[in-house]
Amino acid sequence: MIGFGYDIHRFKEGRPLILGGVEISHTHGLDGHSDADVLSHAIADAILGTLGLPDIGHWFPPGDPSCKDINSLLILEKAAALIRERGYELVNIDSTLVAEAPKVLPHREAMQKKIAEALGLAPERIGIKATTNELLGAIGRQEGIAAMAVALIKQA
Repeated sequence: MIGFGYDIHRFKEGRPLILGGVEISHTHGLDGHSDADVLSHAIADAILGTLGLPDIGHWFPPGDPSCKDINSLLILEKAAALIRERGYELVNIDSTLVAEAPKVLPHREAMQKKIAEALGLAPERIGIKATTNELLGAIGRQEGIAAMAVALIKQA
C-alpha cells in the first residue's frame, strides 16, 4: 500500500533550519508550531496516508502546547508505530525537497540516518532528493521550503 505526503513551511528569522532531523546552517529556519521539519512532516503524512489515517495535525495538533517545538523525528516514530500497531511494516520512503537554498546534498546521508533510525528502517530505504522551483512562485522567491514524500508498506 502506498501513501503520499506534502508539506510546506515559510522561512522565519531566529529559528534553526531542521530538515530530516538535521540542523542545517542557513540564514533562516522554518516557521511552525513544531520544529517545522518540512521533510519529516511530509514523510509522516505519507506513512499515515498508507492506511487512510488522519494527518499529523490530528495526532499532533498545532494548538496543543505539548507539541510546541516538538522534534519532528518523534512525529515519524509515532507514524511508524501506528502502522505497526495495525499489522503493517514500512518497506521504503521516497521524498523530494523543493528549495532554492540551502543545498541539501551535503546533508543527505545524515538525514537518511536520522529518518531511518526514527522509522526503524535501513538508511538505504530512505530516498531523499532535492530540486529547485526554478525561481518560480514562493519557493522560487526563497520564502520557504516544500517537501513531498511517498511511503510503501506491506502486511507484517
